[in-house]
Amino acid sequence: MFKIDIHTHILPENLNEVTGRFADPRFLKIESVDNISAMLHTNGLAFRKVDCNCWDHKVRIQECDSTQVDVQVLSTIPILFSYWAKDNEGLILSSFLNDHIAEVVRSTSNRFIGLGTIPMQNTDYAIQEMDRCINDLKFPGIELGSNINGENLSSEKFYAIFEHAEKLGCSIFIHPWEMMGQMDMQKYWLPWLVGMPAEISRAICSIILGGVLDKYPDLKIAFAHGGGAFPFTIGRIDHGYNMRPDLCAIDNKKLPSSYIKHFYVDSLVHDIKAMSFLLEKMGPEQIALGSDYPFPLGEQHPGKLIESMDIPDSTKQRLLAGTAL
Repeated sequence: MFKIDIHTHILPENLNEVTGRFADPRFLKIESVDNISAMLHTNGLAFRKVDCNCWDHKVRIQECDSTQVDVQVLSTIPILFSYWAKDNEGLILSSFLNDHIAEVVRSTSNRFIGLGTIPMQNTDYAIQEMDRCINDLKFPGIELGSNINGENLSSEKFYAIFEHAEKLGCSIFIHPWEMMGQMDMQKYWLPWLVGMPAEISRAICSIILGGVLDKYPDLKIAFAHGGGAFPFTIGRIDHGYNMRPDLCAIDNKKLPSSYIKHFYVDSLVHDIKAMSFLLEKMGPEQIALGSDYPFPLGEQHPGKLIESMDIPDSTKQRLLAGTAL
């Protein structure tokens, strides 16, 4: 079956050419370890070791071939969002990352699709770079973080960005980053195991309860990690909405679960029963294959869980590529 993986990450091997120009030590740097791996550093500390499949698109193609992935949708590593940066430096970094992805796509256009990143700390710059991503680089969309320097995506300051995305037909893929409470749970990798699912639910609830989907009903918006905790706590969210409308129904007037057919999630839930539940709640029309390649918390053989399920082939094909298309 044809496979399109909407959730994969890439970074430029020459990242230091841009981040090395900035004084802020939080900007990500890459340091070679050997011919096949490198260490990422931020703020003078080691952040993550990565292999060459994180930057070498030829290695990516080989690994895609081995797992029967036909097309990868490339987006930047969330730590590179750098929304805390000075406005002009955020724009310079975003442009550099987007140009790199565009170059990879051009080199092998039948295997890769690009999503851009935009400097959300400055609305004018964000819209300017979104325009360039869609009109010049020919990307179908952009990737955003689940919050912007701690502010929810429901903040009025982001309305103009969502309005412009709707007008352009720019798809949006929302990925968790800067997880709330992460400094209180560093041990056991809890920011990734607990924080990320909660962070995505935060983003979905903010978009719904903030009325963003009412204001911009034609937005094409998807959330990573199977929607995080949201699909599995929707009963609680609806109940809270009904019982405390004075707190929950301030900016929208419809039950939160009624919006499920108005956004998408990827398939990254790692559990066949969880995937069955997600299918029941959202339907295959709202779920697209996503693996979080090339990281260890991702699905190591993209689509294997879907392929193992006792569901019709037509449903499998919808999940593996149809929804992405």
